[in-house]
Amino acid sequence: MTFPSHQWISMSIILTGTTKERTYRRPDGITESFGAAIHALNTTKLTDGVISRSKRMMLDTLGVGLIGTRTAVFNKALTYSQSFKSDERSSVWGKSQITLPPTYAAFVNGIAVHSMDFDDTWHPATHPSGAVLPALLALAETLPSRPSGLDLLLAFNVGIEVQGRLLRFSREAFNIPERFHPPTVVGVMGSAAASAKLLALSPTECIHALAIAASSAGAPLANAATQTKPLHIGNAACRGLEAAQLAQMGLEGNPAILDIPSGFGVYYKDYSPSAMTVPASGDFKWILEDQDIAFKRIPAHLGMQWVVDAALAARAKLENTARNFDLRQIRRVTLRVPPSKYVDCPLPSTEHQARHSFQFNASSALLDNKVTVSSFSEAQMNRPALKELLSKVKVETPKDNPPSFDKMYCEVEIETDQGQSYAAKCDTFYGHWRKPLSQEDLVDKFSVNASSVLCSEGVEGLIDVVGNMERVRECSILGSYLRLTSSQQEQCHSLQRL
Repeated sequence: MTFPSHQWISMSIILTGTTKERTYRRPDGITESFGAAIHALNTTKLTDGVISRSKRMMLDTLGVGLIGTRTAVFNKALTYSQSFKSDERSSVWGKSQITLPPTYAAFVNGIAVHSMDFDDTWHPATHPSGAVLPALLALAETLPSRPSGLDLLLAFNVGIEVQGRLLRFSREAFNIPERFHPPTVVGVMGSAAASAKLLALSPTECIHALAIAASSAGAPLANAATQTKPLHIGNAACRGLEAAQLAQMGLEGNPAILDIPSGFGVYYKDYSPSAMTVPASGDFKWILEDQDIAFKRIPAHLGMQWVVDAALAARAKLENTARNFDLRQIRRVTLRVPPSKYVDCPLPSTEHQARHSFQFNASSALLDNKVTVSSFSEAQMNRPALKELLSKVKVETPKDNPPSFDKMYCEVEIETDQGQSYAAKCDTFYGHWRKPLSQEDLVDKFSVNASSVLCSEGVEGLIDVVGNMERVRECSILGSYLRLTSSQQEQCHSLQRL
């Protein structure tokens, strides 16, 4: 039997037909340790490595969020959110004239980040940044204390760290998910922890923020490959921020939410939590220091990054051998991928299905020698040549190919009508945590994405501010640059840099 931590529990024990009262006190629990750690962590614990990696995460998240504001799902969510009013208002990324109540700004900006499935991915599997950064930026704009860039970095890393700790409470979490989308479970907890840190909540309030957030956690994986999946990130950012604000107002939840199987343990069959401690002196060991982040080069599910690299390499082999080869002479394309039902979509009919289809991404790479944002447009998806190639694709799931983003591979084999065969295998794509994007390529990705929405001064301003975040006096300046759309160039020169 498990009891809530750090509370006195009065139990009635039946002994030989009589009832006696006994009082028990458990040692400090898991949830209590998390509340204490969230409160205790300070900027002196941030290492150069963690600052560097988290700034890369922030820049990439802002870029994919900005281009995500041009999607149908973002615009539907924005129209809905504009019906809500509040005296407190926060920026909507890429919209010069629109502000929303902070929780709804976090909601729509979080949706934008994941609207193309273009955002970062961690291991064990989750999308960590999109659940945290939109909540913090929306909150920072409303605080009278005007958090600094260093304050933002600390709160952001607290939110990332909590997600990493929770994911390590289960070995099941190390595999490609099967039942629920991880950001809806750990992301909302990370958002709550980060928001609690920026609000400077007490240890007890931090505990309750986590408990409240846990009741907004969870979404079935059945909504992957639909317009609802981006809402998972938006909800995590929004509900985590909301949980911290409710805790600040005195709302309480179960103070043992992380300790018990009926608490956060409901999400994992092999749940085994451990305490989070912050040493009074010495360095704090951040998970981000040891486990880097994957950044995507194509706007699709992480698994697609492997299959595209393999398809491009197989196509190059074919072209080097048979110049002027016509792709219509392909007889069969075989994909050897890890087993995962929600990324097996043979004939996608929507952009969201296409972003979760090994078959579509391999075929697009073979046909066009690239996969880009435009690859998922209706016109590109409906090309007869693409549909013909899709009809020739078969999928195999070899036993030596586990459903793990850390251990999987993708192999693409092309067979021609002339009996020739060309195969290529990718076990680590460029952008994976084992093979990180260079800073130059990361900035290039951001610039391409952001410039589709912002004027050049806005793009350059964000690169400058994020690159010097630890020295920025007020992190809310990010909101000013995020509103500098191409139609607002006259405002660009009025901003103060750093």
